[in-house]
Amino acid sequence: MNTIFRIVAFFEGLSYLLLLFIAVPIKYFQGDDSYVKMLGMPHGMLFMLYIIIAIMLFKPMKWSFKTLGIVLIASIIPFGTFYVDKKYLKQA
Repeated sequence: MNTIFRIVAFFEGLSYLLLLFIAVPIKYFQGDDSYVKMLGMPHGMLFMLYIIIAIMLFKPMKWSFKTLGIVLIASIIPFGTFYVDKKYLKQA
């Protein structure tokens, strides 16, 4: 499950960065929202999957509530999922 979570975390973080730094600027500076529409649904699904798997891993990984909170909050911070991977998942 840890490997699956690492993969989901990577793609969730990547999709978030693509939305934030490519799709949204194109939408507002060029008036083309097609990239937001194209990336929005996959990102949303990856986000939900990230949250669900993080909660499922709470006990097997022996995380404290503080660690779980950090892992969950990291999903809404740019580059946060990459931090989680390096700090909490790589050594596990």
